Amino acid sequence: MVFLPKKKYADKPAMIVELKWDGTADTALRQIRDKHCTEALKDYKGNIFCVGITYDRGSKKHTCRIETETM
Repeated sequence: MVFLPKKKYADKPAMIVELKWDGTADTALRQIRDKHCTEALKDYKGNIFCVGITYDRGSKKHTCRIETETM
């Protein structure tokens, strides 16, 4: 999922979110990189938050990792 700020909030970062079941947040972030998701925002100028979120069905816990890229 990609979230872009409205023009009046152009100083705010865009965000790419990858959700995974029973995996790791690092795996979710790797998928964002491997699929070149930031290329979809090549015309965007500013920071992009790449967010990997996982949910463990057994323990009912989630994990999140955030990396920042600048375009």
